[in-house]
Order: sequence, then C-alpha cells, then structure tokens
Amino acid sequence: MLPLAGVKVVEFCQVAAGPFCGLLLADMGAEVIKIEPPEGDMLRQWPPIREGFSENFASLNRNKRSVVLDLKNPVHKAAARRLVLSADVLVENNRPGVMDRLGLGWGSFRGEKPGLVYCSISAFGQTGPRSGEGGFDVTVQAMSGIMSVTGEPGGAPVKCGVPVSDFSAGLYGAFSIVSLLRRVAGGGEGGHIDVSMLGASLGIAALQTSEYFGNGRDPVKLGSAHPRNAPYQAFRAGDGHFVIAAGNNKLWEAVTQVVGRPDLLTDPRFTTTLSRAQNQVALKDILEAEFAREGVDHWLTAFEKAGVPRGRINSYSEILADPQVEHMGWIEEMELPSGVRSRTFGTPVRISGTDLAKRREPPALGADTEAVFGSLAGRKAAE
Repeated sequence: MLPLAGVKVVEFCQVAAGPFCGLLLADMGAEVIKIEPPEGDMLRQWPPIREGFSENFASLNRNKRSVVLDLKNPVHKAAARRLVLSADVLVENNRPGVMDRLGLGWGSFRGEKPGLVYCSISAFGQTGPRSGEGGFDVTVQAMSGIMSVTGEPGGAPVKCGVPVSDFSAGLYGAFSIVSLLRRVAGGGEGGHIDVSMLGASLGIAALQTSEYFGNGRDPVKLGSAHPRNAPYQAFRAGDGHFVIAAGNNKLWEAVTQVVGRPDLLTDPRFTTTLSRAQNQVALKDILEAEFAREGVDHWLTAFEKAGVPRGRINSYSEILADPQVEHMGWIEEMELPSGVRSRTFGTPVRISGTDLAKRREPPALGADTEAVFGSLAGRKAAE
C-alpha cells in the first residue's frame, strides 16, 4: 500500500516546478492526471529528444496519466471542472489570475468542494506588487540572492547548475499538499496553497538570511568554501581537484597529520575553527602546496584512512555509475512512448515495507484522455 494510494490529483502544470510537485505525489502513490493543451507541455520539446520523445519530459512525468483539453473550449473547460470535482488535489503553475479567468480558480471550487486541496505555484506568489510578473528559474535565482553567493569571489554572476528555485518550489508544494490532506482526512477543510519560487528560494537559504539578520552584512561568494568552517572546500591536487570537509578541531588535526604539517596546529591563524575560517585563503595556499605533490586518488585514500570526510568532484556519468547509487536501486529502466528503452533516476526515498519503484511509464500526449473521462462519466470521452 503506497502512502498516497487513493488520492487523486489533477495537474495543470508545465515545465518544472509544478510537474516536479506532481511527480513527488505520483511517486508516493497518488493518481496524477496531467492536463495538457493540444500542443502539450512545452517540456515535451526540450532535448534530448529520442524518437520524438523528450527525456527531460520523461524525467518529471513518470507515474502520471496525460489528458488533452483545450481550456478555451467551453466543453473541454466543463470537462476539466468535472474532473477536478472528482479529485482531492489540484496543482497549477500558471501566472496568477489565469485559472480564475478560465473559471477554474480556487474561489470557484471552494463552496462546491470544501475539501479540495488547491496548490498554486508561481514565481512570486498570488498577491503583492510582483504577483503579475513572470519568472523562470534563472531570474528567481538572481532576484532571491542565490546568484550573489554562487561562484568565485570577484567572478561574474553564476547560477546554480541545478534549477534549485524550480525544484524547491515543487518540494514545498508537495509537502504542503500532504500536510493539508492530513487535515482533510481528520474532518477539516482543504485550502488554497500559495507557493512561490521566490519564497522557496529564500526558505532554503536559511543560513544566508540568518547571517544577514545576525550581523547586518550580506553573505558573499566564497566559491566552494564555507564562511564558518575550514578547511572545508575544493582543493587542487597534482592532477585535479577534490573536496575535504574538516569542520572541527579533531578533523583539522587529522588533516595536518595526512599532509605532514603538525606545525600548522600551533599557527595562531589556525588554532580554532573560527580563526581557520577567517584565514582560509592563506590556509588554502599552504595546503595546496602540499596537495600538489600527489594526485587526487592518493589524497582521497589518505583522507579516507584518516577519517576525514572527502569527495571526488564527479561528473554525472561518474556518480550515476557509483556503487552506492547501484546499491540503492535509484536508477530504473524506462520505456518512452516511442518504444525506445532508456533509464531514469527514480525516487531517492526508501520506506520500509513499501515498493516505490516506477509503476507507470511517462505518457504520450493525451494517451489517457478517453480512459480518464470514460471512467469519470461512464462513457467514452468523445461522447
């Protein structure tokens, strides 16, 4: 029995934040019905395209069913409304006001279905001076402060390589939906969830915002370094880079032993975690002079033996081939609607006694329209 078995979700979403929210619910067992316009979710056009089907789309839309509706058509709009009234959850990531204009806004369902959990995901929120503005991951990363602390000191603005503003909004959305479903299950009402990419991006920046509130200064770019720990970053070795994280005095002592520099323990610049962080540029220069003597593999082995947390800077091809990834069973076989066999990264969560493996392949556009409405109305969708 999957945790969300029996929960029905209707998703009016495109691209990333909303579809990721729906994916999380689907992976946990919810029946997620994805409503797409006749041209489909625009993510279907994003490469890599294999035999006419997007691998990007596939990665966010497994375990879902696809229904095509033209919401400008009154008949299709009425069908969408019937479908929502049969569901427990609605997720949408249109600009604020769009669903209201379509007659599918929260207010239009509140009286008729008080138990509905209605989640709206947008760039800046449903109300306020920026609510009407559109936004994409990169623009929200810029506005939220993420880009101000990403990259090397003095370097050009750099976004995080993973779309954290999109995906954090999807995570907050899924968590909030499940929280409200618990209230509904207890006899309470549903509600309207307002998730913004800007708010989610600030929410995951708790350490940065608290730093500003605490000392009145903006956090700055530190590359791979940490403002309060050192040595705690990427270092250059003789043939590449690697990372160590020695965030306390015991680990720092182990580092000095590995590099053969016990004198550093008594250097007044490096005697405490705080002093090492304050002098981490000088510390990096000293350590990299030692690290240049050997290659990455040598240092990773040495720090493993010493009990110092360390890491190779992997490409995705390297980490996806890592034995830990294989052991956890995170990579699943997948068949695209074109019949092409591929692979996907499944849910990273494990729950005892529960099989969270993929149940349904990513759908072709409109593949489930007739089945969904035939089941709903007891007759074929065309009728």
